[in-house]
Amino acid sequence: MLQRGNLFYFKLVLQSPDKKIKKPRNQFLYLCKQLRLKKTLAYHQNATPMNNVTIDTPASEKGYSDVNGMKMYYEIYGEGKPLVLIHGGGSTIETTFGRVIPMLAKKYQVIAMDLQAHGRTADRDTPESFEQDADDVVTLLKNLNISKAHFFGFSNGGTTTVQIAIRYPQLVDKIILGSALCKRHGIPQQFWDFMEQASLAHMPEELKEGYLKVSSNPQGLQIMHDRDVERMRNFKDIPNEQIEAINVPTLIISGDRDVIQPEHALELHRQIANSSLAIIPGLHGEYIEEVTTLKSGSKQADFVVPMITRFLDEPVSTD
Repeated sequence: MLQRGNLFYFKLVLQSPDKKIKKPRNQFLYLCKQLRLKKTLAYHQNATPMNNVTIDTPASEKGYSDVNGMKMYYEIYGEGKPLVLIHGGGSTIETTFGRVIPMLAKKYQVIAMDLQAHGRTADRDTPESFEQDADDVVTLLKNLNISKAHFFGFSNGGTTTVQIAIRYPQLVDKIILGSALCKRHGIPQQFWDFMEQASLAHMPEELKEGYLKVSSNPQGLQIMHDRDVERMRNFKDIPNEQIEAINVPTLIISGDRDVIQPEHALELHRQIANSSLAIIPGLHGEYIEEVTTLKSGSKQADFVVPMITRFLDEPVSTD
């Protein structure tokens, strides 16, 4: 089934076909029906806006930093070992991590940012890429005098975290890959077919509202959408040798009904030698209560965040 949410605006899981369904007026509902996405269709029809995600822990620092030709917005919470949070596509700090920042800030210095064209960070005259996002995050950390950190990336941010581990291993203590994509076969083919016709009208209302709530440029919503879609249309597999070269402790998290197929999460686990794998019941991002999953009311972050902190706090073996 196709599920609404953060990863490139839609989440797909295969479902067996049944009888032909008459085409409705709404193109998105038609696509859902044609792909036999009954549960997602009901979710979409019954969904209500979730634009009230706020972070109830005050930031110790927030502002803008000059990063590779743009002013990148960032926020810092708590004290302790630096933990860098990298949001997903079409998202902001709040829509991806709003529910878990207060939990994580009790133990770590949490550093989060809005990436190029997202939230409070404006676009620049260059296409998005995961490699460029990695360079941008690292430049921000240098500006903040952070020499080493843990990294937690969700969805598109997970792919960016993979690029940071590949390109800047000396800056990385441990990484958490939440629903990260490294190979095109990690998502069903319907996703790639759909991306060819994706439009702003298909973007979940929660993500639209999350952007408009924090951005001073409403026109930037279309720019963000177009940048993200173009990046996914041009997505290329990360070579096996680069993935297999990652040797930092890694926690891979995915949902059992995630857009990222469980087989892909298992594939990454087998390729990254020093990794652990957690398949959590639920949708894409439900394990951190990402904004598009709040309707489920599952409160999975209550048990997933302690799992994350145990992973981060475990001493690294020197064997």
